[in-house]
Amino acid sequence: MSFIETIPTTEAHDALRDMYLRQQKAWGYVPNYAKVFCYRPQVMARWGQLLAEIKRPMSKRRFELITFTAAHEMRHSACALAHGKALREFFSEEQILAIAEDRLQGVLEQAEQMIVRFARQIARDASSIGAEDIAELQAHGYSAAEIFDVAATAAGRAFFTKLLDALGVLPDSAFLACSEEFRRTLTVGRAIDMNQARTMAVTEVEEVAWESG
Repeated sequence: MSFIETIPTTEAHDALRDMYLRQQKAWGYVPNYAKVFCYRPQVMARWGQLLAEIKRPMSKRRFELITFTAAHEMRHSACALAHGKALREFFSEEQILAIAEDRLQGVLEQAEQMIVRFARQIARDASSIGAEDIAELQAHGYSAAEIFDVAATAAGRAFFTKLLDALGVLPDSAFLACSEEFRRTLTVGRAIDMNQARTMAVTEVEEVAWESG
């Protein structure tokens, strides 16, 4: 699950217990990524606030496209899978996999292709971006504020993905429900947590008992 020991749900108190409960309410279980925040639940809370503010001025489609692209480029399996699933609201599975592989023609309009590639460049090497890249985005109708939003979304994803990868957090076994091709293409870094899959039934019983206690 991760390289560090984490506090079990049955031993969580105060702010940590509240955080675990919010995560369980959202997902139906406490995901692996949440557990590594167990010693600093306030960081999770502040990250949630920052993420909400980054998302606020953007359409859901744009936010998910940028987040998915950045996560995929940074080889973070869990976020690539999670935000790939979120893109199903706007694209077919075949189109999502095409976006992952940078086959954008026929899937995205030219202007949208540009911000996706901008996000990928931020994730790959932000220092390689020049004034001409920004000017090209502006020439295609993006305002300075919109360009900031794209950069903030991609950069924010770097914080989250690099923190989780540094601690060895594995993608949750819930992703096993995705199609084989979807999993294979988007599992670009750490493998799905198969041990979690074997123990999920027991864990769910424990978490339900803990939540009602």
